[in-house]
Amino acid sequence: MKDRVGIVGFRGYSGAELVRLLTAHPSVSPVLLEHRSDSQATPLVGAGAPTVPCTPEAIAAERLALVFLATPTEVSMELAPAILAKDVKVVDLSGAFRLGSAENYRRWYKADHQAAALFAEAVYGLPEFCRARIPQARLVANPGCYPTAANLALWPLVEAGVVDLACGVVCDAKSGVSGAGRKATLKTSFCEVTENFSAYSILDHRHVAEVLMVSGIEERDFSFTAQLLPIDRGILETIYFRARNVSSADDLLAIYKRRYDEPFIRLYPVGAVPDIRAAQRTNFCDIGVRYDAPTGRAVLVSVIDNLTKGAAGQAIQNMNLMLGHPETEGLL
Repeated sequence: MKDRVGIVGFRGYSGAELVRLLTAHPSVSPVLLEHRSDSQATPLVGAGAPTVPCTPEAIAAERLALVFLATPTEVSMELAPAILAKDVKVVDLSGAFRLGSAENYRRWYKADHQAAALFAEAVYGLPEFCRARIPQARLVANPGCYPTAANLALWPLVEAGVVDLACGVVCDAKSGVSGAGRKATLKTSFCEVTENFSAYSILDHRHVAEVLMVSGIEERDFSFTAQLLPIDRGILETIYFRARNVSSADDLLAIYKRRYDEPFIRLYPVGAVPDIRAAQRTNFCDIGVRYDAPTGRAVLVSVIDNLTKGAAGQAIQNMNLMLGHPETEGLL
């Protein structure tokens, strides 16, 4: 029998991507969990899936194995404790449980945490680095989209000691508009976005904390700027640093090849770099590298789909691990 899994926030872009992917998943059956008082809003997808109230009693009655929270942080903090109390696992796509402590959350999200006790058991769900802890977890904090692209590109090189952190690391990150969510705002309206290109949250983007936490880079050594592209989906990050103890781009590529035997990492040959179109609507992270030996300058290009590997696809990777299904099931 298929595992029944719930989706809260199915009207949003990440939630709709979950519905799309889970509807085709061979081992699970999605259930839409209605938590909004504004229930007149039209779902993007999922009309064929059953819809039930998002209450602990309904979740228990539906015999759900796991619930996805594709919700704002404050909603995730409200819902997660009650769902876990019904012995149902949770994959949270918000930033509510990613940063390890209420203090870190307060610093980067500028608000107090309302379910801080859950930090003790929340597992950061970047499978390429945290896979061993995910199958036993009750609560997995799905990583943010920008940190996913940054950490998958940076961490193997930082671990290998070839990034000269004293010279700083610069991450120039560009994302499609769906990364801002479906709620209508002036900044993401058509007339503001089309034929435009803008930077935002300069020097204080909340996703920086996840890059520092996973990569081990100190904040003083890392500069990150997020920018809004006039496209619907996709992230491309251009990462600049000074390399040491290497003589060529082949040396950098060899480090990735030793570290990664991963189904969702695609390494480009030396001289080639990915573009956004290559990864759109996939769960892949595509990585290319260039290196200038005389100056030690290195450039990484890391590309993901913000709604798939950056949100719903990675959440399904985590679900597969938590429920005992093949990690790639429903994603390849």
